[in-house]
Amino acid sequence: MTDTAPRPTLEAVAARAGVSRATVSRVVNGGDGVRDILVERVRKAVEELGYVPNQAARSLVTRRHDAIAVVVAEPETRVFADPFFAHQLRGISKELTAHDNQLVLLLTEGRDDHARVGRYLAGGHVDGALVFSLHLDDPLPELIQRAGVPTVFGGRPGWSGDRRGVVYVDSDNRGGARDAVRHLAGLGRTRIAHITGALDQTSAVDRLDGYRDVMVDADPRLIAEADFTPAGGERAMRELLGRCPDLDAVFAANDLTASGALRVLREAGRRVPDDVALIGFDDMLPVAEQTDPPLTTVRQDIEEMGRLMARLLLRGLDRGTPPEGVGGTPSSVVLPTTLVRRVSA
Repeated sequence: MTDTAPRPTLEAVAARAGVSRATVSRVVNGGDGVRDILVERVRKAVEELGYVPNQAARSLVTRRHDAIAVVVAEPETRVFADPFFAHQLRGISKELTAHDNQLVLLLTEGRDDHARVGRYLAGGHVDGALVFSLHLDDPLPELIQRAGVPTVFGGRPGWSGDRRGVVYVDSDNRGGARDAVRHLAGLGRTRIAHITGALDQTSAVDRLDGYRDVMVDADPRLIAEADFTPAGGERAMRELLGRCPDLDAVFAANDLTASGALRVLREAGRRVPDDVALIGFDDMLPVAEQTDPPLTTVRQDIEEMGRLMARLLLRGLDRGTPPEGVGGTPSSVVLPTTLVRRVSA
């Protein structure tokens, strides 16, 4: 054990600055009504003494905790294995850090965890919530609504019920899927298969719809359901080769799925792109650039999605109003996607 210096107090800051304790309290806790010259003296004293405001006292004045819950509706094994979540959390963290807010990460393993998250949000520990990777039967939206916590969602809402005033950030999943399938068709491929994501999530449904927009008369056997994971891509690719051995192209719902499909194609002696062209979705560089061959994919700016979610929430909190979309009204924000051409297609 080592002795530590006593923590500087408000009284010490007041004495150093030559002002009252109440004046120091107003300055460090964000209050108004203090002359600029006194604000500067207090800030200088705070810096010289290394004073750290008491968060509980600050919250009483500002009614803010400077903490945001980030709720990912997935188990930790999925979150820490999928780089998609790392990209989105990085964007959120950068924006929150820039505004001196703390990130509180909440994950859900099952129904008991949903109730726990709901209780935490209702307990007044955070100023707002950022929620993503929801599934269609997820109880979180209802729990969050009951908690009355300002919220921005990642991804188009797919739950039933009143969605007025819901603000969400998403990518143009359907349009990106159309671009991918049109590119494959433009290469002369005629037996274009699709490996879906988890169809209880709106991103997977939108990408399937984009595929069907182009492949209007596609053989239903050319569609295989997966779950956005490499293992799911492997299973689905084996199904497709068993059902449709003459397929000559595959659009996979994300890059991880495409990486699994690529392994199965190689095991089956199918050359990519010579025999089968392959396209993914996301453009996660640790995956897309390191596959063999490098993966043609649809790029969505995952990190920017996270930043924008946080920005919309913080803007609403600063104004004391619900989060707002573009134009100052509750609305969705849908970011564009881009086809990135590499070797696989």
